[in-house]
Amino acid sequence: MKQLLLSLFLSTTLQAQTIHPSAEYANTLERLSAKLVQLQQRNSRQPEYGGIWCEHCQVWHTRAAEAVFPLTVSYFITKDKHYLQSAKLAAAWLFRQQQKDGSWKETPEEWTGTTTDQLLMLLLSYEKLQTGFSRQEKQAWQQSMRAAAAYLHRVMRPEFASINYVATTTATLAKAGLVLNDTIFTNRAKELARRTIAKMDEDGFLYGEGGKSYGNKMGIDLGYNMEMSLWGLGLYAKLTSDTFVYNRVQTSLQQHLYFIYPNGALDASWGIRSNKWTGYGSATSDGCQALFSLMAKEDPRYATAAMRNLEFLRRHFTKDGLLGFGLQYDELFNKPPCIYPTFAKAKNLAMAYEWDNAPARDAAALPADSTGWMKYFPSLDVVQVRTRTMMATITAYRYKDPAGTKGKYMYRPAGGAISHLWLDGNDFLQASSPTVYTRPEPMSFPEAPGVVSLTPRIEYTDSLGYFTNLYEYDARLTAKQVNNTFYVSAFGELKDKNFLTGGIGYGLHYTFSDKALEKKVEITWHDARRTVRIVEPFITGGRLKVIQQDAKTVILDYGNKKLRLQITEGKATLVSGAHAANYWTPYPSLRAWPVELIISPDGDAYNAVVRYVIAEM
Repeated sequence: MKQLLLSLFLSTTLQAQTIHPSAEYANTLERLSAKLVQLQQRNSRQPEYGGIWCEHCQVWHTRAAEAVFPLTVSYFITKDKHYLQSAKLAAAWLFRQQQKDGSWKETPEEWTGTTTDQLLMLLLSYEKLQTGFSRQEKQAWQQSMRAAAAYLHRVMRPEFASINYVATTTATLAKAGLVLNDTIFTNRAKELARRTIAKMDEDGFLYGEGGKSYGNKMGIDLGYNMEMSLWGLGLYAKLTSDTFVYNRVQTSLQQHLYFIYPNGALDASWGIRSNKWTGYGSATSDGCQALFSLMAKEDPRYATAAMRNLEFLRRHFTKDGLLGFGLQYDELFNKPPCIYPTFAKAKNLAMAYEWDNAPARDAAALPADSTGWMKYFPSLDVVQVRTRTMMATITAYRYKDPAGTKGKYMYRPAGGAISHLWLDGNDFLQASSPTVYTRPEPMSFPEAPGVVSLTPRIEYTDSLGYFTNLYEYDARLTAKQVNNTFYVSAFGELKDKNFLTGGIGYGLHYTFSDKALEKKVEITWHDARRTVRIVEPFITGGRLKVIQQDAKTVILDYGNKKLRLQITEGKATLVSGAHAANYWTPYPSLRAWPVELIISPDGDAYNAVVRYVIAEM
C-alpha cells in the first residue's frame, strides 16, 4: 500500500508539470549542428568541399552528410543562412560520393546498406528546401535521390541487411514514393514493412540484427529497435496510412518503454549490439526522440521519456563539444570521439522537432518512476526489478550466433548477469561491457588494449582457458515477487567462448529489497576443481573511494552515498582493486573498481555457498 501511494503521488506530481519537448529538441539540435558546421570543409578549392571531418577516425565519413537534415532544420529554427549553406554543401558533397549503382559506401568501409539513411535525410531536406532551389539544383537532387531509391528497391530485404536497415527503408521508400511521385517505391515499402513486422516476437521485440540462419538474420537489440527500426516503421505507417503496422509499433513501444531508466538512460546493455551501448543509446544508431515524438499523441509518457533521455544525453558532451561514448569519455580518452554519435543524434533530434511541434506537453510518470515491481520478458529471458533505491536488468538472453566465436554478437552479457544496475542519485552502480573487447568494425571501435569487462560475473581460468557465466547462453532463469521483495535466480555452467563447460556449475540468486541487494552464489565442482572468482566491478563515476574495512567488508564511498559490501555466509577471500587499471571500457565509456570474492575447493566438498549483501549505510 505504501509503494502504491508513493507511485500515485509521483504520477500526480509529474502530470502537474509541463514539459516543452520542441524547444528542448531545438536547443540541443542547434548545439550539435553548430559543432558539425565547425567540422565542415568550407574551402571550395579542396576536393572534400562540404564534407564533415572526423578527427578521431581521420576520415570523411560518408554518413556524416546525413547532417544535411539537422542543418536544414536548424536553418528553419534560427533563420541563420549559414546553416542553409552548410546543408547545401553537405548534400553536394554527398552527391559526388555516390556510386554508379546509386548507393553510398559507409566510408571507410564497403557497406552500402546505410544508403537508406542518407537518402531519407535528403528526401526530408528536399521537401523543406525545394522552393528555394534553382532548376539545376532540383535536377541534381532528384537525380541523386532517384538513383539511391532505385538501388534500395533492388537490394533491400532482410537477407541483405540487418533489420534496422529494412525497417528504415520502409520509411525511406514511402517518402521517395511521395517526393518522386513514383508508386513503385511505395509498393516496395509496404512489402518490406510486412516482412519486417513478421520478425516481431510475441513480446513485441524485433529480431534480425545478428547472424544469419540459412540466410535469415536473427537476434534482438533493444538499442537498434528503439533508435532505428520502430521509428522507421512508424513513419512508414503514417506516410501510407497503414494502421496495421502503426498499431504493431504502438504495442511494441509499450514494452520498450520499460527500458528507459529513471535517470533517462536507455538500457541497451543486454542486446546483441550492446558492444556499442553508450548509456544514452547506441553510438551509431539515431536516437529514441524520433520514435517517442512520432508517437507522442498516443501516450503522454512518450514525451516524458524523450525528455528524460535527452537530459541524460546532454551530460555526454565532451570538452571538444562532441557527444562521447559514455559519461567518463574525457577521463578515458585524450582525443575527440568519433563524430557518429553527434550527427546521428542530431538527425534524430531534427526528426523529433519536425514530428512533434506541440509547444508543451504534460509530464507523465514512466514505468521506471514507480517502485516495487518486477517485469519478466519471456521471449528475452530478461528480468527488470525496481525497488525504492535501485533498478536492475538481469539477462539470460539466449541468442546464439550461427557463426559462433567468429560472430561479433557473442561477447554480450548473459548467464543471469546484472547488465545494468542503477542506484538512486548515482547513475550507474554497475554496467555491462563486452566479455572480451574486440574490434569487429575498426571504424567504430577504438583501440583499447588490456581492458577488462565491467560486467559482474563468476569466472575461473585454467590450462583449458577462461570460463565464465557470461558465456552461458542456456542458463535457466526464474523470478518471483513476495510483497516488496524480489527473487531472481539463474542456473548454468561456467563456459568458455566456444560455449563448452569446463566442469563447474553455478547457481546465482538475487534478492532485491528496499534496503539491499543480496547475492547468493552456489558453486558445484562437477569435474574440475579450480579456484573460482566472483567479480563485482563498481562504476567509479570519477569519485569512488573504496575502503576494505576487514576480511569480509568493503566500503564504497561515492561522497553523496556510502554502500557496504559484506560477506554474510561462506568461505571466501575478499580482494579489492586487483588489476583495477584495466577495468575500463570504450562503450560505455566508464571506469570501474573491482571487488573479488575468491572461492577455493575445501577438502572433498563438491559444492560451496557464498552469500553477500550490498546495502546503503
